Amino acid sequence: MFVGKELETVKKKLIHYFSQNKCEGNADMKNLLGGKGANLAEMCNIGIPVPPGFTISTSACQNYYQDHGLSDDLCNEIKKYMATLENDIGCKFGDPNNPLLVSIRSGSVNSMPGMLDTILNVGLNDETVIGLAKKSGDRFAYDSYCRFIMMYSNVVLQLDHHLFQSVIDNKQQQNGVKCLADLDIGVLKEIVNDFKKIVYEKTRKHFPQDVEEQLLSSINAVFASWQNDRAISYRKIHNISENLGTAVNVQAMVFGNLNNNSATGVIFTRNPSTGEKRRFGEFLINAQGEDVVSGVYTPMPVNGERENTMERLMPSIYQELCEICRKLEVHYKDMQDIEFTVQNGKLWILQTRSGKRTAEATVRIIVDMVNEGTITKEEGILRINPKTLDNLLHPVLDLKGDQKVVGKGLPASPGVASGHVVFNANNAEIAAGQGKKVILVRSETSPEDINGMNAASGIMTARGGMTSHAAVVTRGMGKPCICSVSGLYIDKDENFFSIGDTKVNKDEPITINGGTGEVMLGILPTISPELSQEFKTIINWIDEIKTIKVRANADTPKDAKIAKEFGAEGIGLCRTEHMFFTSDRIEFIQKLIIADDEVERENALSKLEKMQKSDFKEIFSIIKGREVTIRLLDPPLHEFLPNNQSAIEKIAKSLNKSIESVKNKIAQLSEKNPMLGHRGCRLAISHPEIYGMQVRAIFSAVSELKKEEKVEIKPEIMIPFIMNEKEFVLICELVRKEAENFDVSYLIGTMIELPRAALIADKLAKHAEFFSFGTNDLTQTTMGLSRDDSVNFLDSYKESNIFENDPFEVLDTEGVGELIEIAIERGKRTQKEIKLGICGEHGADPKSIEFLIKSEVDYVSCSPYRVPIAKLVAAQFSIKSQCAR
Repeated sequence: MFVGKELETVKKKLIHYFSQNKCEGNADMKNLLGGKGANLAEMCNIGIPVPPGFTISTSACQNYYQDHGLSDDLCNEIKKYMATLENDIGCKFGDPNNPLLVSIRSGSVNSMPGMLDTILNVGLNDETVIGLAKKSGDRFAYDSYCRFIMMYSNVVLQLDHHLFQSVIDNKQQQNGVKCLADLDIGVLKEIVNDFKKIVYEKTRKHFPQDVEEQLLSSINAVFASWQNDRAISYRKIHNISENLGTAVNVQAMVFGNLNNNSATGVIFTRNPSTGEKRRFGEFLINAQGEDVVSGVYTPMPVNGERENTMERLMPSIYQELCEICRKLEVHYKDMQDIEFTVQNGKLWILQTRSGKRTAEATVRIIVDMVNEGTITKEEGILRINPKTLDNLLHPVLDLKGDQKVVGKGLPASPGVASGHVVFNANNAEIAAGQGKKVILVRSETSPEDINGMNAASGIMTARGGMTSHAAVVTRGMGKPCICSVSGLYIDKDENFFSIGDTKVNKDEPITINGGTGEVMLGILPTISPELSQEFKTIINWIDEIKTIKVRANADTPKDAKIAKEFGAEGIGLCRTEHMFFTSDRIEFIQKLIIADDEVERENALSKLEKMQKSDFKEIFSIIKGREVTIRLLDPPLHEFLPNNQSAIEKIAKSLNKSIESVKNKIAQLSEKNPMLGHRGCRLAISHPEIYGMQVRAIFSAVSELKKEEKVEIKPEIMIPFIMNEKEFVLICELVRKEAENFDVSYLIGTMIELPRAALIADKLAKHAEFFSFGTNDLTQTTMGLSRDDSVNFLDSYKESNIFENDPFEVLDTEGVGELIEIAIERGKRTQKEIKLGICGEHGADPKSIEFLIKSEVDYVSCSPYRVPIAKLVAAQFSIKSQCAR
């Protein structure tokens, strides 16, 4: 670790060298060297065979954008470090007889697989290729030259990759081979000449022969790739800061395409799909690294039962690789994703990083590593991204349904997704924007597809292995993916795909199972997943550590069961109006609203009371004595009324009323701004019989269950939309009057969802035993935003940096949060022991939960499926708080 002036010196230093003999960095310098550079340095420090090189820091990237290019001082520093590298390797950059070639790779602080640019074999030109051929063979030299011209032209000269790939495809087809490595030297020389012609035709300049120009323009291009479209999209998707920048790693080339005793590959120290403690990887003989991850080739497994594995074909190298895997996992205390190259029988490690993995693998690896004594429970919990637990709760295929399996590929990322077929990223975005679920079907994905991949529900490719771009990115997104689907043919005009005799047109629905690799026709039914023992173990650890309760928003017995299964510590919001929305109940509340006389109204109220009592009784029985907060009727009455002709006719007939009179009643109840209209407690002031009915249903359910099951239940009755102390007093009196007829205990409180309620919290607390903050409506009324309509302009606000986040997803702590803190302070001033909770959608957002814990609320409440996420965030906050003390 660096301290004081030494640390300042390190920060000012823009380039850091790494080799077995001299290393100027370590793993703690990730923010400066990027993830790749920090890990290359760290591996050198612990004796891992890493090709030497140097890292140009993220500070240099920030300077690059300020100066609009590479400064002269930086260029001079790069030349000095190249001289050091030449001395280390014993080759000279640009030397026609003994050329040094380098790779130029990006290295952001956060892993961004495939989003930033890489250029290999920099330093090749018409002279050095001859020298390389004399040293290592013609076929190898010109294979490398082909690759360099294609990659440099695409990344630096911004020419379409397919211009060059189509030349290779044609030559392979003409010569009856499947890959570049199988073409003879004469054909490779033809490809080099064809490539140079393309460059001249498109740029009116010859392909650069000056190796220094190649080097500096490649570094420039990698820095520039920080702001390419796919990188910007990826950062938005994964909430990565724009200000970090990328480092650039200049490293001596080692060649997996030298001969048949050479190879390149990727290996994970544990299975990234299942978490099983078994090495998992892929490799290609006589190839370069991009061949494995691009998806163009289907690689071979590193180990396993097949004959063509590294374990069998290169046994001594495999054993050395396994020992390095063990050493790196022990050192980093996490599953590692390792890129390697074998050059003529010598193993080199090009990169290690914490491997992207599925949600299932995440929890299994953490539990295993805690049990192995590698990490503590607290360390394991801190490693879990809240989205990971969310992904674990995704539905799985219902095996009882009819399934027609039409194809199978590699199960690259688990999960089940159904959607309509699209063939390009742009169409995926458009369809998803229209609310359509889609499956993106491609020959292989590339980094340019990132927005479409994010929009799609699942991905299917014709090519690529388990470590291809499609596989790695979808695992990080928690989406299902199938690669290398056998026999998959995609129409060149993107109108259909076929697998064998089965043809599926664009926009037709399919289902993919990323856990089995199966492709099925149609939209298939799914069911809730069975949670693994590892998941339950982690939740138990979380419950031991967190200091705040997590309840669920549950409106029906079905919701209450799900909430209990996911570990909810009670119900924080039961929206009673949701009990009326089923088709067999809606007519009764409609009759109540439309009724003209007392008899009709009493009849409708009686039926509704029985329904509500039945639901409350079942919910109380499921929750078994845990706290249940019941919000009395909240929405405007017109929301329950029919809005189409056939429904109006039906309700008119059932009430023996004219269609015209029903229409008049609907018109009478309609409001210009119902959000701020006749709703919530205002209904109880106008129609006290509705709240009276609901309170009787609650208390009678409690009384009956108390006798039948000997269960003590203390319901929390919540009055919504309060803005005035007097209205709250009136409704409290109504509740207490009804309670006189029952032997029950209960709490009464209010939902703070209007700014005025927050400001008069000291007055409300004289009558309330709890506050629950309804942050959805409090956000709307504080900020003057509609969560339904503001979607039309919120993106513009985020792009203009007016909002950092959507305020309906992440709590606005400056405005809405300030009102919450005012209400808590004033409420506690009146009643020190008042219970405090939150029941808005912010109850499962990590940033919002941290703010609420600091504000000293007693519980948060969220949808049942997000209970584990809220628990995790609460536990992580507790751990961080302990560490900070």
